[in-house]
Amino acid sequence: MSSSQKSAEPVRVGLVTDEPIRLEGLTSIFDELPGMSQTQLIPVTGKMEELLTALDMEYLVIDLNSSSGGLGVLEAIRRVRPDIRLIVIGPEGNDELVLDSIVAGARAYLDLTASPVTVRHAIEVVTSGSIWAPRRLLSKLIDRLLRVPKDSLNNAPPPHLTDREQQVLELILLAQSNREIARQLGIEERTVKAHVGRLMRKTGADNRIELSMRALNQELVPGMARVDGGRVDRRKGERRQGDTLPANCY
Repeated sequence: MSSSQKSAEPVRVGLVTDEPIRLEGLTSIFDELPGMSQTQLIPVTGKMEELLTALDMEYLVIDLNSSSGGLGVLEAIRRVRPDIRLIVIGPEGNDELVLDSIVAGARAYLDLTASPVTVRHAIEVVTSGSIWAPRRLLSKLIDRLLRVPKDSLNNAPPPHLTDREQQVLELILLAQSNREIARQLGIEERTVKAHVGRLMRKTGADNRIELSMRALNQELVPGMARVDGGRVDRRKGERRQGDTLPANCY
């Protein structure tokens, strides 16, 4: 077990829904004890306004099915707490809503048919630094993000990255989670999160996928290039990494 795993502190996850039965169901998924490599997740209930004012609240599960605000709720949260990671539960069969939710700041999207085990796993994926979404929509999401006018990217000089930020960014492009990056670089997971935050601020990205697209468009990592289908390829003849993603996460 690495030092980052040993020192991992419990993670507080806010739960927001207007339906008591659904809230009880969401709370129950935290009853399962974490495994040896998992971080302990602590559910926190309350009104959204209260949860957003808690500065130690990094993650929020929000039920769009019981909210009349729809995407407007996500955008409002993003304005107040741009640092908070959102796990959204919404209607099924609406691909555009999934894409819009992720662009609006959601790190995961699940529908009502998702089992408690799936919801728990999605939350763990998000807390490890990845995005959970239907695999079939990733190419559409990448295409949407790549439609950002290139002039808007080229007008400003590319940001200066430290050697460590270059290392972290390269591993992000290879679909590594924060936990995996920490293990590979021999640093703590919270240090990786700090590097990712600085990378997003320097590139103007709102999430890891957008960060990847901006990094590839601006060629911020030497030797890395985008190939057809949005996959990442090393120019020095190494194998492509695009097909190594888990089924639902990035």
